[in-house]
Amino acid sequence: MSYTTPTENPQKQSSSGRDNRKTFYGILIAALVLTWGYIIYDKSKTKEIITQKDTQITTALTAKDSLQVLFNDASAKADSLTGSNVKLQGALAEKNNEILKLKSNIRSILNKKNATEEELKQAKAMIAELNAKIDSLFAEIQQLKGENQQLTAANQQLTTEKTQLTNQNTELQSNLTKTQTEKANIEDIASTLHASNIQVKAVIVKKSGKEVSTNNAKRADMFVITCNIDENRITPSGKKTLYVCVTNPDGTPSGTEGTFKLRDGSDKAYSNAVEVNYEQGKTLPVSFNWKPGSKFTGGNYKIEIYNNGFKIGEAQKTLNKGGFLGL
Repeated sequence: MSYTTPTENPQKQSSSGRDNRKTFYGILIAALVLTWGYIIYDKSKTKEIITQKDTQITTALTAKDSLQVLFNDASAKADSLTGSNVKLQGALAEKNNEILKLKSNIRSILNKKNATEEELKQAKAMIAELNAKIDSLFAEIQQLKGENQQLTAANQQLTTEKTQLTNQNTELQSNLTKTQTEKANIEDIASTLHASNIQVKAVIVKKSGKEVSTNNAKRADMFVITCNIDENRITPSGKKTLYVCVTNPDGTPSGTEGTFKLRDGSDKAYSNAVEVNYEQGKTLPVSFNWKPGSKFTGGNYKIEIYNNGFKIGEAQKTLNKGGFLGL
């Protein structure tokens, strides 16, 4: 009897194969899970980084936009101070130049597409400095405006007072001129000479030169007129002109030599002009001769003496027509 070695159990072998496959599948699944897990983790990390970057960019953009708004506000305020109605000079002009320089520096940073956080911090600090300088400049301008308004008001007050003083001065000057004119007129009138004790004598002039009095019109050669120029303490010393006007018995001027102005502005004919040398405050005796242009006629002659446009004395002389009684 022969024996054969029995073979393994087929059922057992089949089970072992399935176990190996399960193990392989398990390893494969685990590997896949790890792989997907890593992929998911990596994507998550990448998304987080991207999110952080986006956040940083958004934050940077937001900060830049905010700075831009602040800068625009500050620039508008600065521009309002340097408008056409304000002319900055001296120290104010220097401060304005500093503001313009700051604006230029800030604008350079904000115009950058990729401004760093440090640059934005600098821009923020410069905007704060810009606002401070603008506020300081605004305060000084307001102070100067206030002082200017006070000066303008004071100047207007001074102008008003000056106008009043000018008007008062004009009025005073007018009154003074009027007073001086009146004073001069009074002094002029007061300085007019006065003739007194006027004597008129008709004379015959002999061949020897001797003068003989007569009342005969036909025989008379001339009038000898004498008078006193009375004392006057206002009239200044010097040469004075006496105008003598002789009127014929028929009322016509006798021996007219010219005319002179009366105080009323009219002209008057005179028969003779006599120059005398008057001494202030003293009485001056005056004597002069007068001959008519033709022979005397009988009747009443009127002799008037004028000085300074005024009549200062008058006398009459009557001559006879002639005959046995005429001397």
